[in-house]
Amino acid sequence: MSDTETTAVDPDKPERSKAAKWTRRGFIGAGALAGGALLVGVAVRSGNPVGKLKPIVAGGDGEALINSWVKIDADNIVTAIVPHCEMGQGANSTLAQMLADEMDVSWDNVRVMDAPADGNYVSQHAVRTFVGPGTIPGKPNQVSFMEPTYDGLFTQIGKLADAYITGGSSSVRSTGQNGMRVAGAAAREMLIGAAAAEWGVPADEITTQDGVLSHAGSGQSAPYAQFAAAAAEQTLPRAPRIKQASEFKLMGTPALRKDIPCKVDGTGIFGIDGGPAEGPGKDALRYAAVKAAPVVGSTVEAIDASAAKAMPGVLQILNMGDFVAVVADSYWQAQQALRSVKTTYSKTEIDGLDTEQMFAQYAAALDEAGMDGGNSKADYGDAAGALSSAAKTVEAEYKVPFLAHATMEPMNCTAWVRDGKCDIWTGTQVPLMSRKGAAEGAGVGEDDVTMHTVMLGGGFGRRLTPEYANQAARIAKATGYPIKMIWSREEDTAQDFYRPADISRFSGGLDEQGRVVGWSNIHCSEDEPAEAPLVEFYDIANVSVRGAEVEAPLRLGAWRSVGHSQHGFFVESFVDELAHAAGKDPLEFRRTLLANSPRHLAVLEGAAKMADWGSDLPEGHGRGIAIARSFNSIVAEVAEVDMTGDMPRVTKMFCCVDAGYAMNPDGLSAQMESGIIYGLSAALYNEVTIKNGAVEQSNFHDYRMMRMVDAPQIAVQIINGAPDNLGGAGEPGLPPAAPAVANAIFAASGTRIRELPIAKHFA
Repeated sequence: MSDTETTAVDPDKPERSKAAKWTRRGFIGAGALAGGALLVGVAVRSGNPVGKLKPIVAGGDGEALINSWVKIDADNIVTAIVPHCEMGQGANSTLAQMLADEMDVSWDNVRVMDAPADGNYVSQHAVRTFVGPGTIPGKPNQVSFMEPTYDGLFTQIGKLADAYITGGSSSVRSTGQNGMRVAGAAAREMLIGAAAAEWGVPADEITTQDGVLSHAGSGQSAPYAQFAAAAAEQTLPRAPRIKQASEFKLMGTPALRKDIPCKVDGTGIFGIDGGPAEGPGKDALRYAAVKAAPVVGSTVEAIDASAAKAMPGVLQILNMGDFVAVVADSYWQAQQALRSVKTTYSKTEIDGLDTEQMFAQYAAALDEAGMDGGNSKADYGDAAGALSSAAKTVEAEYKVPFLAHATMEPMNCTAWVRDGKCDIWTGTQVPLMSRKGAAEGAGVGEDDVTMHTVMLGGGFGRRLTPEYANQAARIAKATGYPIKMIWSREEDTAQDFYRPADISRFSGGLDEQGRVVGWSNIHCSEDEPAEAPLVEFYDIANVSVRGAEVEAPLRLGAWRSVGHSQHGFFVESFVDELAHAAGKDPLEFRRTLLANSPRHLAVLEGAAKMADWGSDLPEGHGRGIAIARSFNSIVAEVAEVDMTGDMPRVTKMFCCVDAGYAMNPDGLSAQMESGIIYGLSAALYNEVTIKNGAVEQSNFHDYRMMRMVDAPQIAVQIINGAPDNLGGAGEPGLPPAAPAVANAIFAASGTRIRELPIAKHFA
């Protein structure tokens, strides 16, 4: 039997257990509901707690549910149940688009539902992206055959790590490619099988389109909903056939995002909007403003709240040990009162620390590591030997600062603790971690915490930590009120989990023809992901990449594109310096280095062609180019800068991206544009500095973001270079931005920028 055929259930054959072993492609389970809805989902192993999911995901009478990813209701509406958060990237809509295409349903009939944050919707595919490699060489995202115990292992790892996660530009390339598409394909085959049995016709003669089953020979047709209940009785397909790119109808099209209308009309609920909508909690809701100790490790020793107590609307003032909270009738009242509280903090070992001292420690670590010390990240050929015998050597040192996330929506959480239970409303990239943090704060079990899913006003890695959910739950427990806690912008800036600062040193060797023969790099940051500083796509035979161990007494965390944000600037700036030393055009120099990397070369040439590389520019203007591979996507960018004013002005950015296949081209282009703007803000302006152990910046007046008036024209071109090997979208547009601009500044002025932000060189 071919993998496209589906047969009806044999009544004389014992029913197959839904917990029986499955291949990775056949992980789909099914449940039926008397009202005519089909639910298709993941049957990883026996013991799935469907009782918890049933009333949340499919609460109608007679429904049966097995960790469902997709359901069809009696009105022929298909709902994709998505285990990722929506923070502006549009990934949830794209995931539904992938499922809908495999099911052959109309986009107008598709809805998106957030999966409940109770541990049962951990995506083993997302975990696999972070933890384990793909199973087909050269196609790490291709759906492949795998024993279910392996999938179950990744699911259990995800549960242990609370890995219901949105990050690493992984949603589409993991859950979408290996989860949603398979779920949609399985549902379609089951529906076909049910119709074939009812109509008495061969399954392979039935066609599907826009949620309708048709048999041309008999003239019969019916909507999916008519066969939903019968489909659930079908034998589960062991290997549902997924479409080839040539068969896509929705995938690869700019389908309208499902999350946009509610954001336009104001009905979308963000964390800062969330809270009890009815009942006694709505009327009892109060607001909290908080201020934590400004130095890591410090605690609140004493407070003088005499002035705050006399202010209107103030209900309670709390010394929580590591932070002070004021609870009031409104957020404004709470924040104004908090500013009047005089606080004494405990002393720490880093009270006198400043940024200059920290960078001195980094430099000392690099000095100690020398030319052969540190932790090896890559070592092939003989870099030391190649450098010693090179016709010309080039050395350079680059430096980048700590960075804050500065999400549009500051950290916030609404918590309601009563009767041994806790409800929280918060925007988070890790709902299970936030649930755990709230449980600890409320003093209840994790199963006694209900997470109410809301949209995020930006994440960029900042909402990967649960401390703000913990704070809100602690305040709610201490006061007895449902509490909406909102951080001020100043608190958000001072208490971030910062992008690490770094120093990176390079040595490069060129032969007589100006070809790179040796590459040595040592830097300080802990690389996430591990490949961030590597240059394996460049044709360099002798490479050494090492890391020196340093400690940074700050809270550090993932920042959009993580290690690629630093190393994109380091690597592509140094490649430009080598090109200059070789007396070659930066584009031609890279072309030679990418001779054995055809996808990279195509992207590089795409960006160069967009920018009309080599054409004349006005006096004082320059072009710079850079390329980076991150999160399995390849992006090249060309920046044009105007150096005729007091400060470099980026006028144009040209971006060419190969993410394997653009499931939604509009979405991919938007994420490239977003990554570029975020990257330009960091490159031009952003810097977090430390004085006396505390962060000096406080708000957008001293932590500047790019404004509309300063934004360049941006053009994006998409190459679909590997449909079976998808890459990410949310982060890969950022790494080339800073080096492209720095290289353009050099082309225009001869000034080489080796330390960010650029603005500090033109103050």
